[in-house]
Amino acid sequence: MGASHAHEDRRPASHGGLCRASDILSREHPEFVVSKYKLRQAEGISLVRSRRESGNQLLAFAARPFVLYGLPVRRPPATQVIHERRNGQFTLQITGHPDFGLPFGQDRIVPIFLATLAVQQNSPIVRFKSASAMLETFGMQKGGKEYRRLVGAFERIFGATIFFGTEKLNGHAEVVHRCRSNFIREAQIWFNHGDGLLSASAGFENEIVLSDEFYQEVIAHPIPTDLEAVRVLSSAPAILDLFMWLTYRCFFAKGRESIPLFGAFGLVRELGSIEYSRPRRFRAMLDQWLKTIRALWPDCPARISGDGQSLVIERATSILPRAERPPESGRFAQ
Repeated sequence: MGASHAHEDRRPASHGGLCRASDILSREHPEFVVSKYKLRQAEGISLVRSRRESGNQLLAFAARPFVLYGLPVRRPPATQVIHERRNGQFTLQITGHPDFGLPFGQDRIVPIFLATLAVQQNSPIVRFKSASAMLETFGMQKGGKEYRRLVGAFERIFGATIFFGTEKLNGHAEVVHRCRSNFIREAQIWFNHGDGLLSASAGFENEIVLSDEFYQEVIAHPIPTDLEAVRVLSSAPAILDLFMWLTYRCFFAKGRESIPLFGAFGLVRELGSIEYSRPRRFRAMLDQWLKTIRALWPDCPARISGDGQSLVIERATSILPRAERPPESGRFAQ
């Protein structure tokens, strides 16, 4: 009898002897219950595909170093202040500020936002009405937690130092290029002490001055990407990195190419996904990420090789041409 009462106590609350349909569905068929997050994701995927099919994609831009190499996906240990990636002719090293740490996770949205404004405004001094506009741009929720997270992201980005280098042969001579800089030289962002930001209507203007080096890299090598897809993937940084990397690599592929998954020059290191470095775990995660990307980009040609040791890609583009689009907004730069 006691066991029976205990079981009844765990049943969903009823009204007048009747249970809510949502409670019954959750208990009997949880596989049919769709969370608000999943619903927003499905709506976002539908919008991405609709805009691509109609040739009406909205573009965001990224700086080349952060397409070739991802920031840390998860928060690094407090003692770790250097993030380094090497692959072929490229080297990326980011040194975090000792007080704020390394940029990670959703922080990667900030460089995309800054690069997009720099290209759109054609200026190293970018202006925007409020930081809530950034949350709106990337489809992120508004609230005290989100604003505090955004403040932390700007602190980590502002305090970080970037080292980006290339080495290549030009005829018989080796050409070495090195650049060390910050993302931002100066910033004036008006946050209040509550949950949000002071709006431009209050007489304040948000202004960020990009470092000369970061601005020149963005302008010389603007990497366009699908803004709606970035919105969908903003809370999934590892998948966002892979989507943008594939957008870039597939565009420049000369045919079928095979990229190793592991090793010193493997994909796992390019994406900054060291936590998935165990082969079986990374392959499983990569397979899931590719399924999400194909939902956004059905023609994406990337697939894991039969032996599970490499990613096979072919030439393709996730950004379809549009006649009325300004020339600089639809091009890739090497």
